[in-house]
Amino acid sequence: MKIIEGLKKVKDLVVKAEDLRGKISKYCADLDCESPVYPDQRKQVSEWLQAHSDVLKEILSIRYRIQKTNVNHEVTIELGGKHVTKSITEWIHRRRDLAVLEQTAWKQLSEKDFKEAYKTKLTVNSPEQVIKRRLYFDPLERDTKIELFRNEPSVIDGVLETVNAVTDLME
Repeated sequence: MKIIEGLKKVKDLVVKAEDLRGKISKYCADLDCESPVYPDQRKQVSEWLQAHSDVLKEILSIRYRIQKTNVNHEVTIELGGKHVTKSITEWIHRRRDLAVLEQTAWKQLSEKDFKEAYKTKLTVNSPEQVIKRRLYFDPLERDTKIELFRNEPSVIDGVLETVNAVTDLME
């Protein structure tokens, strides 16, 4: 089973479990003046409970296999002209929020709208002094990093879509 097949199967099994819970809720009790819907309603409800438990075990098994595969399967993605290798799990976390947080940090580097130079008089008798702005970062590097981290999630998405379609789940 491929990762994408496992993800879809889990989704289908969740729907099946919801359906079983609905049946259990609807048919778990009735009034003694009503006719049971099923010949042996107690047995039927018990079978649904067992089926629900079995479905949950299958969901757990597939989710575990997906997580195990994601942790152990490494993927190389080209970012900013560099090939970076991480596990699928690490890429998922980069995609989910870490790339955005990195971009946010680089966006904090600003030139603070200072005018290029200020002139000031320190005292009445002193000459004017030119005060220059100092930057403690490289603006070109900042702009490059912001663009890199802005694009990273979509690059990861593209690669992981393919990886999910071709990677077998681990047992």
